[in-house]
Amino acid sequence: MSQTDVKILGISGSLRAKSYNTAALRALHELLPPGVSLTEADISEIPLYNDDVREQGWPAAVERFRKQIEQADALIFSTPEYNYSVPGVLKNAIDWASRPPQQPFAGKPAAIMGASPGVIGTARAQYHLRQIGVFLDLQFINKPEVMIGTAADRFNADGKLTHEPTREFLKTMVAALADRVRFLRDRK
Repeated sequence: MSQTDVKILGISGSLRAKSYNTAALRALHELLPPGVSLTEADISEIPLYNDDVREQGWPAAVERFRKQIEQADALIFSTPEYNYSVPGVLKNAIDWASRPPQQPFAGKPAAIMGASPGVIGTARAQYHLRQIGVFLDLQFINKPEVMIGTAADRFNADGKLTHEPTREFLKTMVAALADRVRFLRDRK
């Protein structure tokens, strides 16, 4: 196998410049096990979903996102929680990417994490994202569940994840996801 045998696409559900969720994804770059790479998707230019637009062809940002999903071996979603659920920008990106033909999510191993200023760390949004993933045929790892509560205490002013127990938790999650990819490959 090549040096990088597992390619993960990270998808942040937040567009905010100082997003804890995007910062959590960035922290993963320092925590990846050997042979694993992480690319971050940019969903900021994806327009609001409109099937009339899709019938005329994929917008460039959607085409790029679909291709990134297709080329990835696995996905990590880092989602905030808005009004007890998945943020609209993340749901919109998923809606665009999941349209036929060749829905790129099907069969992909995936993990979810989320960071929040509150204490429950996006638990409800993660549950809803898992429900969406059932329809998409995503293959979520079940453990560890990564819910980063009281995020302001876990990241410094520059957005670096400084809380060592949380860093270890993220390290365990990304290793479990890479192991799932390799397990599924070996079964083929």
